[in-house]
Amino acid sequence: MGFSDLLQEVGGFGRYQWLHVTLISIPGLMMASQNLLNNFVSGIPAHHCKLPANHSLYNLSHLQVDEKQLLRVFIPLDSSGNRLDRCKRYVEPQWHLLTANSSANTSQIQTEECLDGWTFDSSEFHATTVSEWGLVCSLRPLKQMIQTIYMGGVLAGAIVYGGLSDRFGRRSVLIWSYLQLGILGCSSALSPTYTAYCVFRFLSGMAVSGVILNGVSLKVEWIPTKERTLVGTLTSFFFTFGQMILAGLAYWLRDWRMIQVVVCAPHFLFFSYSWWYAESARWLVLKRRSEDALKSLHRVARINGKREVVNTLTLEVLHSHMNKEIESSRAGHTAYDLMRTPGMRRISVCLIAVWFSTSFAYYGLAMDLQKFGVSIYLMQIIFGFVDFPAKLMALGMLSYLGRRVSQAACLFLSALVIFANIFVPTDMQTVRTTLACLGKGFTSASFTTVYLYTGELYPTVIRQTGMGLVSTMARIGSMAAPAVLILDEVFPALPSVVYGGSAVLAGCFACFLPETLNIPLPDTIEDVEDKWSNWRKTGRSSALQQYGKVSKTDSGKGGGVSTEGVVSSEGVALKELKEAEGTGLNAL
Repeated sequence: MGFSDLLQEVGGFGRYQWLHVTLISIPGLMMASQNLLNNFVSGIPAHHCKLPANHSLYNLSHLQVDEKQLLRVFIPLDSSGNRLDRCKRYVEPQWHLLTANSSANTSQIQTEECLDGWTFDSSEFHATTVSEWGLVCSLRPLKQMIQTIYMGGVLAGAIVYGGLSDRFGRRSVLIWSYLQLGILGCSSALSPTYTAYCVFRFLSGMAVSGVILNGVSLKVEWIPTKERTLVGTLTSFFFTFGQMILAGLAYWLRDWRMIQVVVCAPHFLFFSYSWWYAESARWLVLKRRSEDALKSLHRVARINGKREVVNTLTLEVLHSHMNKEIESSRAGHTAYDLMRTPGMRRISVCLIAVWFSTSFAYYGLAMDLQKFGVSIYLMQIIFGFVDFPAKLMALGMLSYLGRRVSQAACLFLSALVIFANIFVPTDMQTVRTTLACLGKGFTSASFTTVYLYTGELYPTVIRQTGMGLVSTMARIGSMAAPAVLILDEVFPALPSVVYGGSAVLAGCFACFLPETLNIPLPDTIEDVEDKWSNWRKTGRSSALQQYGKVSKTDSGKGGGVSTEGVVSSEGVALKELKEAEGTGLNAL
């Protein structure tokens, strides 16, 4: 008996759970906007150096010359020879270039940097942080730094709000995170300087982490075991829809300050109705607040139409159902246990590589939409849509090919697609876009796989600590991804080489992970060591025999089959497996 049995008594997946899941999932539509916001608020418009004040186009309007041709008097062509250079201008106007069929050698003409700033084209973006603060040419790395700082805030939020939620509860921290994101997100639209904007984005990133972590925990802990996988799969698509919504909002508004307000203001609404949430009864019991937990369960029972349960569900019944959880909470484990033994060390090192590279490649593709030469708004919609088949593909592979093969295959295929795009000419935009979508799809499938795989590999007693470790590595990967884009100044294909190479390396690490398909979940670190050492020595079949012995028993009316090895050791483990599946898929 456990907390899942209590949930069934108070109505299972009833009216309260429907409302609870829906209200917590709706803010997920805005989480994609936060993570991918830099694509639009820091989009790079077409630009060139401003002309000297005494030679502005207004002053030269009397000349009967096409504006583009007139600009060539002041701005050289870039290395391709097809467009004006974005970061240089002639020291002196080259009027002779206006003559027809001029064949002068412009490579020897002296140039200089854009001393008077830049002129930005407003056809695609009306205003961005790039055009506002001139984050181009030598200052271009500052544009990528905005996303890195934001991801740093997400990492800091995972550490800070993860600890605070264990101390003050999921509901309280979630409510605060909504308010923080609403206030600081909207305040960032008023940023007078680049530095102020970065500070606001960092603090917004912390709030985003608080919303995601506590929202997932609060949602999962009120869902019965058998519904978690389906609910987790369905609610994970809120993030996918959010990517498309972001594209529509950005196309409609086209001004970075307005976009910033529109994607952050809804969190005031989420804050206003989040007070309706019930705190996790499981957390309340483990914190010795059984009376509050009982009140929450009674409230859920009434909403679900189970009023008779209010009289039968007492503190004694509550403690009898959760005795195992209460006892297990008294045994302390630390992060050191993740590396202390050989089996745990192998699992942790391999998962660190897989999580880092998956996040690294995912955000490397998702945060550089302008390089494909297709409308950035259309590209965002396509990238969002590709997540639908990718997640469904991942579920099929996990069921039929196993976890290890699926994880390695997703990483190797994403690397193959990234490498292939290096050799596609820039004028073949359809092919480049298709390959980019495939790469995004495979990295998305890798994310779906690794969430489930991690939950199955780590033992119950330290599973959350392990998830925290690898999630931290994923945040570091997402921070490093935009910084690598700066390398295209050295060699255009270099970022793709780095992204693809990291995926190959992680795929190799994934091959050293144990398979967990149809294998009972480990409860303790000793289970991990015994199980995987036996796996290495005797293979999968022997491990299955040891942990899933099947014997004939007398069922009273004829013979029956009893899976005593599985049932005896897997009662709680099977519940944890389904919880891990639901949590992982939903978090993505």
